[in-house]
Amino acid sequence: MNVAILGSGGVGKTLAEGFVRHGHAVMVGSREPKKLADWVEERCPEAKTGQAAETAAFGEIVVLAVKGTAALNVLEAAGKDALRGKIIIDATNPIAEEAPENGVLHFFTDLKTSLMEQLQTAVPDAHFVKAFNSVGAHLMVNPALGATPTMFICGNNENAKQETTAILQKFGWEVEDMGGVEAARAIEPLCILWCIPGFLNQQWTHAFKLLKAG
Repeated sequence: MNVAILGSGGVGKTLAEGFVRHGHAVMVGSREPKKLADWVEERCPEAKTGQAAETAAFGEIVVLAVKGTAALNVLEAAGKDALRGKIIIDATNPIAEEAPENGVLHFFTDLKTSLMEQLQTAVPDAHFVKAFNSVGAHLMVNPALGATPTMFICGNNENAKQETTAILQKFGWEVEDMGGVEAARAIEPLCILWCIPGFLNQQWTHAFKLLKAG
């Protein structure tokens, strides 16, 4: 597939490299694509770069990998027409622009809504699937953790979740589908929980796993 990565930070670059490694064509969107020249040359020469609108148009599937505070603006820059009917893997978290409190991040949402619900409302003709938000970038692609970790996903479109599940499985994850977009209210705060050991004890090499009886 052609995969569009909206976001050129650590998460976007890591996922871009992962998609290339698994045989996909990738374009990474940035406000200043020229700043990615060294990364392309040194780490991912197969990747293309472009502005948000160009990148969104390129992708058969889109990955949203930006700060939560910028997510709506990035989708607006990408353009609703370019995103219509496409799967958008939403790796964002609604992290507020303030310091953690005793290792606990602040969100600009509450448990009555989620960032992904806001994004789905803003771009209703796209098919959002929450994924990749509950682990650090360095563990997103084929993590070596001694056991297969669990990625929790949600979204309103079953086909989009099936496509995302196939990608996650190739990236070394087992997948638990938590249902519709409202489940993002529970999945997004997993980012807070994942970060606490890191902020308090510099432990950043863990992931979640769901255990089942039988």
